[in-house]
Amino acid sequence: MLDVEFAQLSDPGRVRGHNEDYLGHALPATPEQVQSHGFLFVVADGVGGQDLGEVASRTAVESVLGGFRAAPKSEPLLTMLPRLIQTANAKILETAHTGSRNSGMATTVVACALRFDRAVVAHVGDSRCYLIRHGHAVPLTRDHTYANEQARLGILTSREAAEAPTRHVLSRSLGGDMFVNVDVSEHQVYAGDVLLLCSDGLHGPVAASDIARITSNGADLEDAVQGLIQLANQRDGGDNVSVQAVRVRGVERVGMYRGRPYKLR
Repeated sequence: MLDVEFAQLSDPGRVRGHNEDYLGHALPATPEQVQSHGFLFVVADGVGGQDLGEVASRTAVESVLGGFRAAPKSEPLLTMLPRLIQTANAKILETAHTGSRNSGMATTVVACALRFDRAVVAHVGDSRCYLIRHGHAVPLTRDHTYANEQARLGILTSREAAEAPTRHVLSRSLGGDMFVNVDVSEHQVYAGDVLLLCSDGLHGPVAASDIARITSNGADLEDAVQGLIQLANQRDGGDNVSVQAVRVRGVERVGMYRGRPYKLR
């Protein structure tokens, strides 16, 4: 049966007076829920200034978690996560229009759900999910920023995009439009893998190689997330920093037949 351990931490950084990041998780309460729903981890990075980003990020995470807990048993994660994020987008827009002070708020979101031997990652914006395996950290998400979109189209090189003034300007976010394009992907996971979700306050100053080094070789996850946030604050500290680290301790190998899982020996 799928078995995971995790640690999470969020920090306002060394400059900002409040934290507009928000993170959360939904854990199965019974062995039956491990198979019917699995595990869910979510990080959101609010934008909008004052308390607007904080409201948007909290609304996004709580909406996704609530929808996950209420989802039909064994609903495919590949369709569930985009649906939940679309619902979260609608709730942010609704909240923004209940009072003029909340207008214009938005947030990124990255969600990772695990069931059996699969991880499904869905995201909007530039919060990331990495897969750390055999000492290497590979991003499973693609930043939705204007600089990154220009690099994808060949207008900028990857180096130019990393240094462009628009590298932090979002091309997609929750709260911007009635419909948002959600990127989603599925990945097989193995015992020993670590999945790491984070806001750009971490992946901006901290390289993937440092993330892999700190979280690999059986590192204690509580120590790892604290070490990553300390490193981000030492190198920059100008942004909120949030990290969730999830280690896969065991998986249940399954195949699929007509949309239904069956156990592999």
